[in-house]
Amino acid sequence: FPMAASDPQVLALAAQVTESTEQDIPLLLLKLKGILHSPSLGCEESSKIKQDIYDYGLTQYCLLVLKRDHSQLHGAWATAAQLAEILSHCCVGLEVKEDPEEFYKKFLPSAVDSLLVLGKRLQARFIRAIKDKEKQDFLHWFQIVTDAICWLFGGHIQLTACVLQNDHFLQLLITDDVETAIIMMSVLHNILRINSSVLLQVEEETLHSILDELVYKLSSTTNPAVGSAATKLLLLVAKSCKQLVQLFTARYKGLKGLLSKQWTGKGFDREINQLLDLLYLEQSSGKGGMQKQDQAACIIQAAWRGFQTRKRLKKLPQAVITLQRSFRAKREQELQHLTKQKEDEALKLQMQLQRQKAMRLFHERQLALLEVVHASQVNKYMQEMEAKSALTIQRFWRGYRARRIFHQQKQSLKEYKAAVIIQRAACKFLEKRRRRRPLSPWKEPKGLTDEQRLALQQKVDDYVKLHPASQMSEEMSKELHMQAQAKLAQFLLRSRLDQRAAQRREALLAQVNTDVELLMNAPGLAETTEKDLNAFMSRSIPVATKARQTHNTMLKYTRCPWWKKLGDEFMEDDVFPDDAINTELETLFIGGRK
Repeated sequence: FPMAASDPQVLALAAQVTESTEQDIPLLLLKLKGILHSPSLGCEESSKIKQDIYDYGLTQYCLLVLKRDHSQLHGAWATAAQLAEILSHCCVGLEVKEDPEEFYKKFLPSAVDSLLVLGKRLQARFIRAIKDKEKQDFLHWFQIVTDAICWLFGGHIQLTACVLQNDHFLQLLITDDVETAIIMMSVLHNILRINSSVLLQVEEETLHSILDELVYKLSSTTNPAVGSAATKLLLLVAKSCKQLVQLFTARYKGLKGLLSKQWTGKGFDREINQLLDLLYLEQSSGKGGMQKQDQAACIIQAAWRGFQTRKRLKKLPQAVITLQRSFRAKREQELQHLTKQKEDEALKLQMQLQRQKAMRLFHERQLALLEVVHASQVNKYMQEMEAKSALTIQRFWRGYRARRIFHQQKQSLKEYKAAVIIQRAACKFLEKRRRRRPLSPWKEPKGLTDEQRLALQQKVDDYVKLHPASQMSEEMSKELHMQAQAKLAQFLLRSRLDQRAAQRREALLAQVNTDVELLMNAPGLAETTEKDLNAFMSRSIPVATKARQTHNTMLKYTRCPWWKKLGDEFMEDDVFPDDAINTELETLFIGGRK
């Protein structure tokens, strides 16, 4: 900060900007407009305030704000346009003594570029706007920005060449919109009025692009305002330097015919006549006249170059828009995928918690019922529960299968109904046709002749001789029946004996299994007591032990949920199916009876 005495308003504003957030800085910088346009300021005081504003960095703040996204500012484009005006007023009349090269070589060209970029964005939004109110607002802000540019290079003449050589200026000039095109041609008119020799200072390609655009506007539009502005600019260019008149006659050979035929009588004949006089004067001092083919070629070349330039410039924003659209679509798709994934995980977790809660309630209810129900009634209760569960599952399964079959047969049912309707209509049609047809006289069917009848009888007799019928007497039939009855009785007797032998073997195996288990679980001889001896001497104690084990097995099995009993894949290692329980009960019963 400067050490000399400064303006208190500028000092206070600089302090507020330093302490404020980034979003509040644009609104604070708007206060500079009131400070600069104070009626009590003289020429020296105004220069002193502009020097203080630059020294405290407020001018640099304005430039930084203009380089940001203007749609995010408070007040959006209106604030940006006002800041552009403030920036131009702060730079004009300012004489920087410390490090002037930084100000004139870097700061001012950067300010010009920022203002042109802002103007290009306002022009694009003005062209895309649909409502009249929006178009008026954008056009007003665009006018403010262009006035700020004119004010800036009016105070610093060296910036005129910088403006013309800037690519954004050429993009602003190359437009089909009438309002913005007239404003940009007025900016170009101010540049030439301030510095008439600036066109000789710029590059040849830039000069040709500007002149091509002016000639293109004359050849492609019929608007008198655009034609008048373009004609005045060409006249000003021709008056500024004779070399450019030579360029007109050499590069644009059909310009005289275009001006005299298309634009005569449109309200600016004086400028047209002056430009034609300059062109004819240059032509008379040259080598010879121009040919019609050269004039037509010149017009075609100018139109083609203008068309190519427009086409190239129009593709640039479209490519950016396409890239932004694809990026936003991809980002939206990723966000939707993440949201769906989170919802699926939350739903899965909720379903898992619900299943755990349902299982816990089911186990609690089962335990409560086992405490209430007597041990002898547990098996009966579990059978009833299994039957109810099976009925519920069957009911849901039949409903699901019926709905699925119905949906599968829905199309075939429609086809069947359609076929019935078609058949009914066909039958009615055939019935009507049959009724209309006259009845034909009766024709007796043709019978066989005597020769055919004899030949057919001969074939039947031959077949009977070749295939005689087998005959059996009544005694042979009775004997065969008695033999079958005897063999059947022998088979039944043998099967009954085999069944008894199998039952006896099963009983012996059950007794052996019981004895093996007792022997395996028996204590050693040193630890044997009288109670253990009674277990081997009496058959009731092994039976009671086996019954207790079987009862414990049934209790473990009944505590399992019903869905674990539906298949082998749901069974655990310590759970036994019904077949195992029935086998143990049968073994126990047979062993006890034995």
